[in-house]
Amino acid sequence: MSLLAPCLRVHLKLCRQNHFWICVASRKLHITARYQTSGKQKLRGVEAEAAGRKSSRRSQLFTMNPALLALVLSLLATVAPQSQDHHDMDWVNAYRQGFNFQCPHGEALVAIRSYFSEAEGSDRLWSFECQPTPEGLGEPSDCWWDDINRAGLEWTSTCTRNGLVAGVQSMYFESVLDREWQFYCCYYKRRCPYSCMKTNDIPLYYKEEAELVVPTYGYFIRGAQTTFSGVLRDRQWKYILCRMTDFDCEFENL
Repeated sequence: MSLLAPCLRVHLKLCRQNHFWICVASRKLHITARYQTSGKQKLRGVEAEAAGRKSSRRSQLFTMNPALLALVLSLLATVAPQSQDHHDMDWVNAYRQGFNFQCPHGEALVAIRSYFSEAEGSDRLWSFECQPTPEGLGEPSDCWWDDINRAGLEWTSTCTRNGLVAGVQSMYFESVLDREWQFYCCYYKRRCPYSCMKTNDIPLYYKEEAELVVPTYGYFIRGAQTTFSGVLRDRQWKYILCRMTDFDCEFENL
């Protein structure tokens, strides 16, 4: 016991100082010194017991790994679609390709989404959604393709004859890395727009993913104002939204 006391005192002192790794070392020395006095057989027994405990801990770790792996895989499965969800959209075009989109008869455009790729000619993929117009507007009496807005330029375009946007047509031009645009407009009897407003820039910054959803039922897209960056080769849009009167008005074009 007199030989073990100094070791025990050192062990306790080190533990109090929170030097854990030294504490473990002193414990190992203590056990070794203790069993060296009893011969090699007891030492082998202690080593075997320690090896058994180590093996048990390893087996516990391996038992836990499948659960941890399942958790990681589930998290990856959740995150991966979020970073790649633009591949799952119903885009109406491929990069650098023209497109022609029209809402079904009696519906108007209510949502626009686009995804930018600098590697694909600084072009965007586009997706559109439509919604039936209120019954009070009646059926559209006429629909047409409005003026063409040229690529590489800033422009403002609103449907003539108080029309509502019910489609979009676009062609890509490699020479300017931009598109020309044309709105498909529909006329509803003699209804007039009012309480018109412009959205904020969409996207807020060039090259970002862009999305417009008409914020309130009863508002309609009548056109857009857009700026083009000759350096970044991308556009920002301010969409023109209006309500429509529920009575006939005398003005042909507002």
